[in-house]
Amino acid sequence: MSTTSPSICVVIPAHRRPQELRRAVAAARAQDYPGVVQVVVVYDRSEPDHSLEDAGDRPVTVTTNSRTPGLAGARNTGIFSATTDLIAFCDDDDVWKPTKLRRQVEELEKEPAAVVCSTAILATTPNRATPRLAGTSRVSHRTLVGSRMSMVHSSTLLFRKEPLRALGGIDETIPKSMGEDWDILLRASAVHPVVHVDEPLVEVSFGESFFRRDWKTKAEAKVWFLRHHPELSDDRRACARVVGQAAFAYACDGQRRKAWRWAENAIRRDVTQWRAYLAACVALFPPSGDAVMTVLNRFGRGV
Repeated sequence: MSTTSPSICVVIPAHRRPQELRRAVAAARAQDYPGVVQVVVVYDRSEPDHSLEDAGDRPVTVTTNSRTPGLAGARNTGIFSATTDLIAFCDDDDVWKPTKLRRQVEELEKEPAAVVCSTAILATTPNRATPRLAGTSRVSHRTLVGSRMSMVHSSTLLFRKEPLRALGGIDETIPKSMGEDWDILLRASAVHPVVHVDEPLVEVSFGESFFRRDWKTKAEAKVWFLRHHPELSDDRRACARVVGQAAFAYACDGQRRKAWRWAENAIRRDVTQWRAYLAACVALFPPSGDAVMTVLNRFGRGV
């Protein structure tokens, strides 16, 4: 084990996926990275499994969310208790490739001013695995305003601890933490472009979110982003995209009139915004929204 390589704390929020969690922990401990790696499992609104704890070379600590209930609070519990140089995120149903941390640290050390490094992903469903690449080694703030860049996923993120803390960690006011990774990426990329390793080094499970059908919260989260990130509203096409996503969520939630009103607002900003037309169609038959999401998730995509 190298004592000169930056030390890393891997924060894994956990909520009722015991088998997947053990797989995620094992993958984090199996990294070929030469430096110190610690794993902190933060249980959120579920009973902690202390049998995961291990004091070995790559120790595993089990704790509970001491902050706001939800994913953001769980991440912050790990962030503000870490004593390492770097902090990595991994969701409890995702799996890292063995070279993930080593490749990221190699690239991050080339950019001393960078806050965070990401990787591409392998988007997985029961019947398909789709590589999602960014096509770049740097992801700018402008790019993240214009696109969520779903391949820059929360389970890929490796942060420098102090800059992450200086940003305040993860925002715990986002409705049910929906899109908390996009929020921190927007804030971090405003400081310095995201360093990106464009290799699919993380297997991300698509379509298995606990909030897959929580359309009301999805809509509320889009409204939150428009209120808290004025750069989205200032960009006509970016605003149309987020408004179109909200329209789709309202449609799936059965709020037909609201869906049509938001779809109209999206089209007024960008006549080519396909999410708005999709929302208008789904508003006529809300259950069809789930079928649309199933098809998109199969290819590692979303609305």
